[in-house]
Amino acid sequence: MNPSIATRPTCRRLFWALSLLALIIGASPVLADSHAGGSDGDGKVVLITGANRGLGLEFARQYASDGWTVIGTARSPAKANDLKAIAADTLQLDVTDRDSIAALAKALEGRPIDMLINNAGIFPRVGAIEKVDADDYARTLMVNTLGPVLVTQALLPNLRAGERKHIVNITSQLASIENNGGNFYGYRESKAGLNMFTKTLAAELEPEGFVCLALHPGWVRTDMGGPSATLSPEESVTAMRKVISSLSAGDSGQYRAYTGAVVPW
Repeated sequence: MNPSIATRPTCRRLFWALSLLALIIGASPVLADSHAGGSDGDGKVVLITGANRGLGLEFARQYASDGWTVIGTARSPAKANDLKAIAADTLQLDVTDRDSIAALAKALEGRPIDMLINNAGIFPRVGAIEKVDADDYARTLMVNTLGPVLVTQALLPNLRAGERKHIVNITSQLASIENNGGNFYGYRESKAGLNMFTKTLAAELEPEGFVCLALHPGWVRTDMGGPSATLSPEESVTAMRKVISSLSAGDSGQYRAYTGAVVPW
């Protein structure tokens, strides 16, 4: 038998093996890049409280659309169908219940969070000192002020593990002491307290690279803002996200409006 004929199949097999190996080696950087790309929000995680309706739901919708992993909370997740259709996780949270806050922290243990948006809140409309009810007043402070404090405290390990280290507290222009024209007892005080918490937290966490912001969403057409409000949830959240995306270390501790303007304390 001619030796050249006998070895021809072996040479062909070797040629194809070497060609395949070269293809794999040459393609491997491309395969790696396919996991490194994606949208602007790829790999980022945001947790939004009170995300089953209004501004919270719109935040969830927009961040999810931009590629963020959204963790949304609601007091009754089983009823939060719109949120469940958007969020990667819909978790139970009542910001007035310490056991609920502890359970949330346990469920998220070891999971990095890039940004926390403390959005859950209530808006009592008390126009005269004679109408102030102690129980309602205390609940307003619990939901709007102490709730964000306790949620932030519980999730601080997650935020420290995240890259962005952003804490955004949804406040109101009604919290401005300088611009106070009266009315809205309880609500004004609760949001002013939230602002002070934001400022205090910013000072403490500055060395760790955190950016903490008190953000006024404007007057928005939600259950809280009512049908006569000037902004849609989409308009408000789009504007607020623009402010958030532009934040730098020097902005930490500020009180800003959805327009980007600084609100007087």
